[in-house]
This record gives sequence, structure tokens and C-alpha cells, in this order.
Amino acid sequence: MGTTHSFAVYIERDEDVGGYVATVPALESCHTEAETLPELMNRVQDAIKLCLEVKKEVPLYNTKFVGMQQVEVVL
Repeated sequence: MGTTHSFAVYIERDEDVGGYVATVPALESCHTEAETLPELMNRVQDAIKLCLEVKKEVPLYNTKFVGMQQVEVVL
């Protein structure tokens, strides 16, 4: 059994074609898309595994992703 690693995943709704897009900021060019959130979560795990196979190492720290914050603006 392998070691478990945790990655932040940025999820957006794709307004052009519908569905969702997931991006893994710690892994350059690691992203996927799907029509539903459950399908997206399965696909993003596969995408992370593939990105790590190519990269040949697991990043020690997620230095790119800082966090998300909802900001309200009154116009």
C-alpha cells in the first residue's frame, strides 16, 4: 500500500460548455474536466497520479496555492 498525499484542488464551473474544471496548483499543468462533481473528483485523482508519474516526485510543499476567499463588493 502506498503513501497518502493531500493536494489542494481548485474547482470552477465551466460556463462555456457546462460541467466543471479542476486544477491542481501544486502540479504544473495538472487539470481535468467532467460533467458532474462526483465524476470530476474521480478524474482529478487519476490526473494527479498521472502528473506525479511524469514528474517522478511528490512536491514537499504546495507553494503555489495560498487559499480561496469569497469577496463581496457593493456597486
